[in-house]
Amino acid sequence: MRFSYAESMCDPAQYLPLARAVEEAGFTSFVIPDSICYPEVSDSRYPYTPDGEREFLEDKPFIEPFSLIPAMAAVTTRLRFTTFVVKLPIRHPVLVAKQAASVAVMTQDRFGFGVGASPWPDDFLVTGTEWTTRGARLNEMIAIVRGLTRGGYFEHHGKHYDFPRIKICPTPAKPIPILIGGHSEAALKRAARNDGWMHAGGDQTLLEAYLKRLHELRVEYGREHLPFENHVISFDGFTVDGVQKLADLGVTDVIVGFRNPYYEAIDSQTLPQKLDLLRQYADSVIAKA
Repeated sequence: MRFSYAESMCDPAQYLPLARAVEEAGFTSFVIPDSICYPEVSDSRYPYTPDGEREFLEDKPFIEPFSLIPAMAAVTTRLRFTTFVVKLPIRHPVLVAKQAASVAVMTQDRFGFGVGASPWPDDFLVTGTEWTTRGARLNEMIAIVRGLTRGGYFEHHGKHYDFPRIKICPTPAKPIPILIGGHSEAALKRAARNDGWMHAGGDQTLLEAYLKRLHELRVEYGREHLPFENHVISFDGFTVDGVQKLADLGVTDVIVGFRNPYYEAIDSQTLPQKLDLLRQYADSVIAKA
């Protein structure tokens, strides 16, 4: 089992010392969320909280992932950084491919590219992108990111994006793992066709069903023999026995955090408190798992 540390919506000054401490504690990865703006007026509902409210996001600091990850990579040597998740359809795929390749190069291939469709119609409105075609465009965008980041010339002629043979430089030495976030059938199918799945939390009783469905889809697509990452948020991740239970279900990466920013008006934890909590977890779970 690999362990990912989740911390977000905190004082930006905490990220670099946290990255160093997370690496020292034996975590595999630091997961980085994505949020571009907060609308003053919106009737959007958030699918991963019981009441669907999004007010917890107002005035919470989000550092843009492609900016934050290189900064944290510069103060670490082994720690991986995984976006959780970049809202891909509100961006242009060629620009994203350039950003992803640059981050992978600058981190020496310590980058996992978690992507999703975004649950917020507001994001599409303010970026002038189409909401109703987000799934189809996401599929094209993934193909474009893969094609451009593998190196050499690449062209794409699709329904939503069309460009001639181009290449970007530099590109990473290894393929960038593309991990898909989301719980819908469409998201699970998309994940099964790519390199992994990122669980967004929520009702824990559904987790086993999601994992079973992913396996069925991978068999259907003839991909069950290929490497695949299951990144999961679960209360089972906080005990050694629970971690073993998750491993038996096929989970490869457990995501843990030590506060719930969804229900906090402000982050009241100090940096020393965060460091103590992650080290306690490392001693009680990572060292024994």
